[in-house]
Amino acid sequence: MQIEDVYISAVEKAAKSTVSVRTANGPMNHPFHCFPMQGVGSGLVLNDKGHILTSWHVIRDSNRIVIALPDGNIVGSEVVGVDRETDVAVLKVDHDGLVPAEFGDSDALRLGQPILAIGNPLGLAGGPTVTSGVVSSLHRHIHPGHRGANPLIQTDAAINPGNSGGPLIDLSGRVVGLAAAHIPHAEGIGFAIPSNLVKKVVEEIIHNGRVARPWLGIVGYELDRRIAYFYGLAATRGIFISELTTGGPAEKAGARVGDVISSLAGTDIQDMEDLTSVLRTKQVEETIQMEVERNGQKKRLPVTLGNRPF
Repeated sequence: MQIEDVYISAVEKAAKSTVSVRTANGPMNHPFHCFPMQGVGSGLVLNDKGHILTSWHVIRDSNRIVIALPDGNIVGSEVVGVDRETDVAVLKVDHDGLVPAEFGDSDALRLGQPILAIGNPLGLAGGPTVTSGVVSSLHRHIHPGHRGANPLIQTDAAINPGNSGGPLIDLSGRVVGLAAAHIPHAEGIGFAIPSNLVKKVVEEIIHNGRVARPWLGIVGYELDRRIAYFYGLAATRGIFISELTTGGPAEKAGARVGDVISSLAGTDIQDMEDLTSVLRTKQVEETIQMEVERNGQKKRLPVTLGNRPF
């Protein structure tokens, strides 16, 4: 098969599951018959039950959400649930004949791998737009200094306003990311949420209406030599516990203010990103071992993780 046939086949497959998401706020019957558009974005069909995936910021603060389906039909939708932390939202439409998207394994992505972005940039009429590029970076964080945030896929495939919530696909037409953001003053830089993270979030939203996240019940900050010297600590890396939630998991396990978390579930903890990465892999009510340093001695505390409050 020629390379152009590979691209065309991938696009044709993914386009059957790609939708346009339009939002409105305010009265719908304007005297001049104008549709009070507030925002436009993209989305994709999750299953034949009518679940639609899009970005939370696309539908935020909207009182009506309209979906333009691949077959040309325009239908209303209801919000099943959202997750602000990952910028994911799940909608529901009542329509037959939907073609679910096929998801790929985002953990298998490699730098330089060709990918395609499909969506509805600027809300232009005429169906979805396709842009091509490569995987430019993995595990990218777009907010400097914001440690522990969800890692993103960076690509040079053009992602414009209106693409948000649309799929990033591989050359087999499988969804490997959800278009999330672009930087207006930059060229050739767009970001997508990895599909494996999206799948996990979506499953919880559909079944529970929200995402349950494991919680330690601490306030802490990354330890360095300056802080260690100030407090007279033997450790120089880890998470210094500055506050404990009363009745929270860490306090119940015996942790104290001033402890330094050095290990969690057998993984060395050097910074906040290490800690949040471990917690992402765990479940609420799961008991794990937390190792802390206190007065120059190491202590192992069994912690039963709680459900992080909203």
